[in-house]
Amino acid sequence: MEFGIFTVGDVTTDPTNGRTPTEHERIKNTVAIALKAEEIGLDVFATGEHHNPPFAAPASPPVLLAHIAAKTERIKLSTSTTLITTNDPVRIAQDYAYLQHLADGRMDLMLGRGNTGPVYPWFGKDIREGIPLAIENYALLRRLWREENVDWEGKFRTPLQGFTSTPRPLDDVPPFVWHGSIRSPEIAEQAAYYGDGFFSNHIFWPASHTARMVDFYRQRFEHYGHGKAEDAIVGLGGQVYMAKTHEQAVQEFRPYFDNAPVYGHGPSLEEFTRETPLTVGTPEEVVERTLSFREYAGNYQRQLFLVDHAGLPLTAVLKQLDLLGEVVAELRKHTEEAAA
Repeated sequence: MEFGIFTVGDVTTDPTNGRTPTEHERIKNTVAIALKAEEIGLDVFATGEHHNPPFAAPASPPVLLAHIAAKTERIKLSTSTTLITTNDPVRIAQDYAYLQHLADGRMDLMLGRGNTGPVYPWFGKDIREGIPLAIENYALLRRLWREENVDWEGKFRTPLQGFTSTPRPLDDVPPFVWHGSIRSPEIAEQAAYYGDGFFSNHIFWPASHTARMVDFYRQRFEHYGHGKAEDAIVGLGGQVYMAKTHEQAVQEFRPYFDNAPVYGHGPSLEEFTRETPLTVGTPEEVVERTLSFREYAGNYQRQLFLVDHAGLPLTAVLKQLDLLGEVVAELRKHTEEAAA
């Protein structure tokens, strides 16, 4: 079981003081957060990919992840997500194989379609072709990592003749791939077809929805002969904010929640924590809530938490990570006991 954090890299005004970090500050803070994640013993740091404000997430995640790889020794580096729809699969193959070498294999990646509609025309794509783009581009990406001379002709890019992607994957082993989706069974099907991992973002929808998506992926994983359904490779996202008492956590986090670009001015904090995996409370409550995910998702392999969003300043995020280190230590005990 791997535990880690992911960031969407939002540049959001702190509602408690009206201050908005600069892009430079947000980028540097992201590096500091990644280094802290290794310090407290997390397994994974993952970054999103965005091409528009209000995000300072990298447009090319391998740039950030290569920088972090040079400053760390153990933590695995990943994405959340890499846009398989609007990036050329040739560029993905080359950039991430290069990162794999620089990180000495400490990396994998999550592919997704993204959640920003305008990005499609910016890169000459049609959002109505999102699913077909994801399917075709990934089919090519797999071949580029596994075959040295690729002949290819598809719908969405120019043909390739005898093309060799360089550098080749480290030790001829392609990076492991997760397919991330909140709502598209076609992506769960794609992950199952190839025997890859399926990552359910798990932060905006109720548990019943996540359970259906994960169960569908598991059944199709078994259908395609990759193993038993319960052995399918599942990852979940989650959001937390912690303090010594439940009341303190709610009081501190409420202004950030109420004004967050992604879910502010909608359901109340209490409604959102009741209906989704967002957990605001004590570390003990986070442990209990996270352990409950197995009741509807089964045994799974990766848990990533979002802790640096909605305008939280770096000092608050680092405190959250200290608490998360304690939470993860307790979660490891429970998972080890369950596996014994």
